[in-house]
Amino acid sequence: MESFSYTYPAAKEVSQRAHTGVVGSGDLEIIIEPGTKKTVEFTVRTASEGFQETWKAVFERFIVHNDINAKITINDFGATPGVVSLRLAQAVEIANQK
Repeated sequence: MESFSYTYPAAKEVSQRAHTGVVGSGDLEIIIEPGTKKTVEFTVRTASEGFQETWKAVFERFIVHNDINAKITINDFGATPGVVSLRLAQAVEIANQK
């Protein structure tokens, strides 16, 4: 099991906490909580070790379109980058519902 974090500057507020996905084979769980620091902080716990650069690339693509002030927790069990991007988009949509 590997854990790591990345933090980037952010400005847009999210409306509420959001949860999507489940921790299971080839999938992951994402929890978004509104931030207080004008940053987006990604914390990853993953069963797949050695993919930090891949995670970083996914996050950097994500923040180009979603400059959200939030704490994002990801519990992963082998999800592909495409699944990560899909789950992040779903979580942001939920977090911005009013």
